[in-house]
Amino acid sequence: MAPRKNYPLRISPELYAALEKWAGDELRSVNAQIEFLLTQAVRKAGRLGARGEAQDTAAPPQQETSD
Repeated sequence: MAPRKNYPLRISPELYAALEKWAGDELRSVNAQIEFLLTQAVRKAGRLGARGEAQDTAAPPQQETSD
């Protein structure tokens, strides 16, 4: 497994407080809660496969037509 990527995140104090409470309710750290929510959203959008790889969702290249 690849090492985790660190990424600074700036969010409002109100959002952090809501995430902190939600994380506590589900016995997770705030970081784990954010990662859980992001993973759910990315999977729902079809951007992450079952094994965690990013999916290429770009449209295939257009084929040129000869006239």
